[in-house]
Amino acid sequence: MAEVKRIRCGSVNTYLIEEHGRAVLVDTGRNGFEEKVLAQCRKTKVELIVLTHGHADHVQNTAYLRKELGVPVALHKEDLCLIKDNFTEPLRFQGMLGMAVAEVTAKSFETDRIPEFFPEIFIDEGDWLKDYGINARIMGLPGHTRGSIGIDLDEKAVIVGDALMNMFYPGLSLVYWDREKMLKSADKISALGARKVYFGHGSPVENRAWNRAGI
Repeated sequence: MAEVKRIRCGSVNTYLIEEHGRAVLVDTGRNGFEEKVLAQCRKTKVELIVLTHGHADHVQNTAYLRKELGVPVALHKEDLCLIKDNFTEPLRFQGMLGMAVAEVTAKSFETDRIPEFFPEIFIDEGDWLKDYGINARIMGLPGHTRGSIGIDLDEKAVIVGDALMNMFYPGLSLVYWDREKMLKSADKISALGARKVYFGHGSPVENRAWNRAGI
């Protein structure tokens, strides 16, 4: 079974998925953490970088890590516009916590530059990572962004990016592009059944019926 290693980059998580000496890096984190992520990647054989979505806090180190590791980058094509400009999609929220997160996120969009890169691979629902040594499939999880994706690992764990969050408590994403699509993606994760859920923000928890209350 694949092993998931969490690399904490401030408030953002990146992950190494390792299986039989081969690995995939999921997300690349903010500037300032690139050496920390690279040091962990050097301990194994990373063959691919997968980006869960195009927001700066998840992709800022992509150009650097791709160059250092010499591996391709995979992203959903619907998020290609975001790596050029995070403001190309509206940022919506609900509730006081959502408003606070949206304000901080919008400020980061104004200041966080994403060093230029172009993904070699466009990933979509149902794609497998077996060519890179990992028994995992891509899940389409739109809502937080148009092209948000997750990774279902061996039917035992799921990396969800920001389709769900655990910033203050585990639950639905506090900011999103499309509320209804975000809710459907949350239901899709719930329907997986028993899984450990790995978030883009916060510690992992067991999968559950993600409550829509308050959203």
